[in-house]
Order: sequence, then C-alpha cells, then structure tokens
Amino acid sequence: MTREFRDYFLSNLIEDSEIHKELRIRKLDTYKESHPNNSSLLKERERDGWETDVILKTKTKISKAKPNDVYFEDKVWALFALLGFKSINKDQHIEIPYDKRDESLTNRLNVFAKDDESIILIECISARENSVVDLGEYLNRLKTAKGGTINTIHSLFPGTKPKIKFILATRNIGISEIDLESLNSLGCIHFSEEVIDYYYQLVNQIGDASRYQLLGALFEGQEIPDLDNLIPAIEGKMGGHTYYSFSIEPEKLLKIGYILHRNKAHENMMPTYQRLIKKSRLKDIQTFIDDEKGYFPNSMIINIVTDKKRPLRFDRSSNQPTESISKIGILHLPKKYKSAFIIDGQHRLYGYANSKYKSSNTIPVVALINLERSEQIKLFMQINENQKPVSKDLRNTLDADLLWDSDSYVDQIRALKSRIAISLGENRLSPLYDKISIGEDKKLISTQQIGISLSKSDFLGKVKAREIERRGTFFNGNLQQAFDNLVEYLTSCFTYLKEGVGTTWNQEGNIILMNKGFYGILMILNDIVNHLYKEKLATDYTPVKKLYQLSVSYLDTLVNFFNTISETKVSELKTAYGTSGDVKYWRTLQISLKDQYPEIHYEGLEDYLKKEEKENNELAFKLIREIESIYLKKAIREKLEDEFGKSWFKKGVPEKIYLEANALAAAKNREIEDEEQEKHPWDQLHLIQYREVILKNWQKLFEDIYTRPTEKKISGGKEAKTKWLLDLNRLRNENSHTYYVTNDELSFIEEIRDWLAGVL
Repeated sequence: MTREFRDYFLSNLIEDSEIHKELRIRKLDTYKESHPNNSSLLKERERDGWETDVILKTKTKISKAKPNDVYFEDKVWALFALLGFKSINKDQHIEIPYDKRDESLTNRLNVFAKDDESIILIECISARENSVVDLGEYLNRLKTAKGGTINTIHSLFPGTKPKIKFILATRNIGISEIDLESLNSLGCIHFSEEVIDYYYQLVNQIGDASRYQLLGALFEGQEIPDLDNLIPAIEGKMGGHTYYSFSIEPEKLLKIGYILHRNKAHENMMPTYQRLIKKSRLKDIQTFIDDEKGYFPNSMIINIVTDKKRPLRFDRSSNQPTESISKIGILHLPKKYKSAFIIDGQHRLYGYANSKYKSSNTIPVVALINLERSEQIKLFMQINENQKPVSKDLRNTLDADLLWDSDSYVDQIRALKSRIAISLGENRLSPLYDKISIGEDKKLISTQQIGISLSKSDFLGKVKAREIERRGTFFNGNLQQAFDNLVEYLTSCFTYLKEGVGTTWNQEGNIILMNKGFYGILMILNDIVNHLYKEKLATDYTPVKKLYQLSVSYLDTLVNFFNTISETKVSELKTAYGTSGDVKYWRTLQISLKDQYPEIHYEGLEDYLKKEEKENNELAFKLIREIESIYLKKAIREKLEDEFGKSWFKKGVPEKIYLEANALAAAKNREIEDEEQEKHPWDQLHLIQYREVILKNWQKLFEDIYTRPTEKKISGGKEAKTKWLLDLNRLRNENSHTYYVTNDELSFIEEIRDWLAGVL
C-alpha cells in the first residue's frame, strides 16, 4: 500500500467534534446554503431549483431537496454516527483498494464506520418507488473484492484485530430469496430501510447504548474482548430447567444482552416477541435510579445461549450447604455478543444505560439456559399476562412461531393464518407490503382480520385437533405447501388488482386497503376458486400460476368495479361497520361479479339480498313518513300560515286540491261525534299533492327551500326542480306493495331527508 493512499484514506476519516458537525448536515433531507442578497451565486442557485427559506437583511437562506440516493446514503451515515462509532468517512464515498498489485481496483463504499472493536463497511442502494433489483453484479463485485478489502483494512490499522462486517443497505428495493442466500453466504448482512428505521428508533430511545444491540446482531457468537465474565451465582432447578440466580452490573449485561423486538429488523430471526422500548419509561427509570437512588429488587429474566458442545461453566464452591438442592459457585458468563436474550426487564436494563450507576450498581437476574424460542415466548406471555395486555396483532404474530410445530391441526391452522398475514405484510414483493399490522406496528389491515377472512373461506378447510374434517382448496394436511401456494396465489391476485386500479391503491383512505376490503376481496377469491373447482377447471394438482391465470378474467370485473365506483357507494361501504360491514362489502362485490358471471354459485347471496331488501323497505318507509310529516306537511303549513294568516288553506292550496280535501274531511267528520277529533282538510293531502302546493307558491315561498343544492342551475324550471318529489312519491307507493327498495334508492331517500333536515 502506498503512503499516498494511506494518507488519503486516513484524512477522509473524521472523529469527535468533526463527526457532530458533519452529522448536522447529513441528518437533513435538504441541502442548505446562505448567500448575499442579489449575488450572482444566489441567482444561479435559484435557476438550479433551489428554494428560498428566509430573506434576511443582508443574506438569503436557501435549500434544495437531496437526490434520493444521497438522502438515503446520508441517513445511513447519520445512523452510524448516532450509534457512537468513533471514526467515520467524511466524503460521500470512500474507496478501498482490494488488489495490492493495482490500487486502481477499489471497493467503493458509502459508509466506513469504526470503533475500538469493529469496522462496518456499507454500500447503499435506493429507489424512489418499490423496485425489484437483481443483485448479480453487486454479488460478483463483493465476491471479488471482499478478501482484498479486509487485507487492506488490516494493513491500514496494524496491531489491531477489528471485527469487520459488510452491510448492504437498501431503500424501496425488493431482493429475491436466491440473492439473499448468496448475500448471506458471502458474510454480508442486508439492512432494509425498516432495519435502519428500527435502529433509529432504538437510538432515539436509549442513545448510543443501542450500539450493543447492533453489535449483537452483526457479530453474534463472536467474543467480546476484555469482558470480566466471572459472576458469583446460585444454581437451581425449576420447571425441569437449570437456572442461575446472580447480581450483575448493568454495563456487563448490556454488552452480552440482546432483545428480540417484534420488528421487521428481526423478521429473519422469528420467533420474536418483545415490544419496542418506551423512551418515557426509560427516562422515568433513569430519574428513579440517579435522582431518587431507587432500585429494583425483582429479578430480570434472561435466557443464556451456549454452544451445546461447550456447556456453560459453573465452578461449584467447596463450601456447600449439605441439605440444599441449590448450589453456590462462580458462573462463567459467555464472553460473546448476543448470548443473553432479555425475556423480562428490558426497561430496567436500558434504564441503566446512561445512568451514572451502570457500573457501580447491580441488578438481580434469573438466567435460564438454552431455552427454545417457543419456550421464551410462553414465558414472556405468562409474565405479561397480568401486566400490559399483549395486543391481538402481537398475539397473532407470535402464534405463527409458537404453534407451527404443534400436534394439533387447530393450532397449526392458527399458525398458518398468522404466517400468511406476516408474509403478505413483510415481503417487499407483496402488494400488501407495509399495509398489515405486524406485532405492534399499526397499519391499514390487521392480522386479526386476515385470520378471520381465511377462517370464513374454504381455502383452509375445517379441522379438529386430531382430524381434518374437510380438506381446503389449499390445505390437505401439508402446512408448508398450503403456506407457499396460498401466499403465491393471494400475492398474484392482489398484485393484479393493484396494477389495475393504478394510483387509487396508494391514495389515503381508499376503499380497498382496509379491513373490510381485504375480507370482501378474499371472500370473492374464495368464490372464484370454488367455482373453478366445481367446474373442474382446477384441481388439487393445478399449479398456482395456472390457478391465478384462470382467475384473471374474474379479477377484471373487480378492477372495473373499483375504477368506476361512485362516491355514494364508497360512503355506503365505509360507513358499514362491524361484521355486517364486512359481509356487505363482500356481497357488494358478489353482485358486481354476478352481473357478468351469473353461472358462479354465490353462496348465501340470494338470502342476503332478500333480507337486505326487507330491511331497506322498512327503513325507506320510515324515512319517507318522516319527510312527509315533518319536512312537507308541517313545514309547508307553517310557511302558508306566515304568509296568508287564517286564510292560509284557502289561499295557499290549489282550488282542485282544496275542494277534494274539504270533501274528504267532511265525509270523515260526519262519522266523528267528538268535535276535537274532527279532521282538518289539510290532513287529507297526500305526498304528491304537497308538490302542487309548492308549485302554486313556488317563486314567493318555496323555491329557495325545496330546490336541491345540486339542481339550482338545471333547466326546466320549477317542474324539473321538484322532480325529486315525484321520485319520492313513486318509491312511497311502490313500497306499499311488493317492490324492493334498492341500495341506491335508499341512499337517495336518505340524501333527501338529510338535505331537508339541514334546510328546515
């Protein structure tokens, strides 16, 4: 290595105050500058798209959004600065030769981060929108350059043996399973933006102590130098497990500890179960420790992981109580990253991270040894059962891991439903990526709803604990095959819908990406698959790709439905809540599909429509009576009385209606003996006759009141503007017989009632 390169490289590394200065720039999502007012450079910047932030007396502050790739590179750089790495590259890129015979052959990296024990080498790839990228070129370059890059680093820092890790950081990039396997085989770790965001959250909560969590993930199983690992302890037995009880300085446990947060950062380490640390709780704990000299007498629960070929060493004391089952001695904790998993007590531990007592206080610990992950989850659930409730979505995602290997078909199906939900929500290649609540991350669609939808469908059949009562269209007893096939089918179908509806898919509050939307669409897919099986167009042996292709023509109808849906229908579906709302959404899609494909058997649709029609009729009749009695009969009379006084009926009602009403009232009153019970002629008018009264007094009294807001400028005069009364009268008369009021007609009646209620 030449002296020139060594000098160049080391001069590109910054430390301490320089890092903090650079961090202020890198953390921003824009470039910022200030220039003298009216200077040529300021004008040049404005021509290049810079925007004015503030105009001061002598200078102007301007800014410009960073390009997508630079923004992400800076975000990753800033993270490692916040994590407390002591030496980082200053420039946007840093070149490291990997061929000692030719220093022009270099490995170009975006981040070089070094501390006393490790060096992290990061390359960043980003895109503006979700994209699938072939990593072939990157993998070949990494394979060629990795060994030489490591040799160069060792020669740059002689006398040290840093742990070195390569990271590929990506934003909006989907990576195939094959490329991920190749990446892992080369010893390179993939950090998606979700992983980057996770560490940002952690830094925000616990500061640079979160570096321990990072180092545990990067260097799992590797030795931590200079760790004093000898701890006085008591060995005991509990629940068939050996455990050790001891007290330890928080600083030591922080180094070997690891928390399995239920987060996308750990999706390749399932099962995981912990909630993310709460910053407010940490502050309270640190204040309690430092200012109030508080302490926690209850023990933390951890799981120590050891190499089964080299079990945890415990040197028993020669001085033991003769009758005691427990033994005292010296425990040799593993001197390795990520060797102690925190089951309970993460807030207590990290509350000490920035405490002045982290190396002088001790905290009590109960350590179990080599617990299976499912056992850790059970213990976590038991501990938390009477504390803060575990959310339904977190319980569902835990089921994906806890129940997968159960002997019970019921448990297996629960695990299968949860794992399908997780895959649809966490796989970047899925159209539902980042739309599903995983763990405690709240999104548009819950895992609970996905489980309910799958349970209602025929995809997974019906099972008892030890028996498959009815095979499903995707499940015949093989759990993994059902998972693979159903995820592929749902991903393909939802991708087709996403592409078909275009920008609607990502519009905030759209009618598709919501709990009832998922239910309705999945149940329609169930109808389609059942139809294909019934007509023998598909069987258990039909490849998923072929099954999807057979479904496409039906999916076109759904695409058309969503592309042409009216605002009224959107409102109707959105305001249908609960289980009935889910069913209404599904039945609405069925009706749309039935218009084009009547040959499909739509299970339960006919009975649903009959029930809905009856309910519509009852509600429509109630609303029309309300409109007629309050907003027509009562309101019109009050207006006529105000205008004509005691002669209101004679002067305000058309002559023909006046005479007919008087005759009807007189005929009825001949049969009534009590004068107080006699009918007024006004009581004899029907809904359609109120329209005639309105027309007679249109311009003077009723035009402003009874013209619908959307019809103020229509042609046709008062006849056209009161046509809504004719439509309402038709529905009233038909509703009195065997006519069924449609959803659209009911919406019309509701709209009229709401409008009149707002006017009168």
